[in-house]
Formats: sequence, C-alpha cells, structure tokens
Amino acid sequence: MATKPSNSNLNVFKKPLALFSQSPMTGFYRDGYCRVGPEDGGNHAVAGQLTKEFLDFSASRGNNLRSIGLEPGCKWCLCTTRWKEALDAAKGPDDPVVPKVFLHATDQSALNNGVSMETLKKFAAEAEAQGGGGSLEGKVPVTPGVTGGLAKETH
Repeated sequence: MATKPSNSNLNVFKKPLALFSQSPMTGFYRDGYCRVGPEDGGNHAVAGQLTKEFLDFSASRGNNLRSIGLEPGCKWCLCTTRWKEALDAAKGPDDPVVPKVFLHATDQSALNNGVSMETLKKFAAEAEAQGGGGSLEGKVPVTPGVTGGLAKETH
C-alpha cells in the first residue's frame, strides 16, 4: 500500500501524531493513528470520541458507523468534513452531535479542510483542553511499519 511516510504526519500542534485507538483499531489505514495519506479522500484526520447523537447524524448522512461495530464512547478517526457538518448542524456549543476532539492525535491536515485551530480547541476533550493529552492510549509518535487494512466505511 502506497502511503506517505508515516513519520511525516504531525498533529495540529506540529508535533508527532499521537496514537489514538487500537480498540477499536481506527484510522484510515487501521493502524491506530488519524494520519492522512494520498488514498484518504475523506481526510480521516479528526480524532474524536463518538456520541449517540453523532452516530445518528452520520447515519442520516449515509455513513452508518454502527454497521462496523462502533458505538457511543468509541474513539474514531473522523472525516474532517463530516465533523464540520456536525458542527454546522449543532444547536449550541454543548450539543453532543459534535464529538469531542483529541488534539494530540488529530492530523494537522484537518486545519486545511475548513476547521480552525480555535474551533478544534473549543471542542477539545477536557484533558486535551488543559494541554495534557488526556486518555490517549499512548503518546507514541507514528513510526514507519506495517499498517492495517484500509477503512471500509463510506463518506
């Protein structure tokens, strides 16, 4: 599988991208990272924690993430445009349709796809908002190596 070198992916702070989730195994490349490469037309850059409301919203847009076993509370690399659509549909700043974001695991490419750093920070997971990195599975930088299969969900 041709991808850009995984060690070139940086988070929104321009630091090495943190591992986000291995249970479930997330990322377009199913390697636990929200890294983006040339095959990822959906820009699965936003490291978010799923809510019931977001899952309902995504299904209403034709991408039923429950069909691949996801449920509220799962950490998942989200398409930047879908996250932004949820943001635009939100009825207020505390609307759970917008998943909380883990900034240390969000690929910097999200910033080039219609989402500002200021907006991401407003929706940062609590520990992330305090600069800690929170409950990420590990603050391990992406290293080159074997990755999982490509994502199967639709956009």
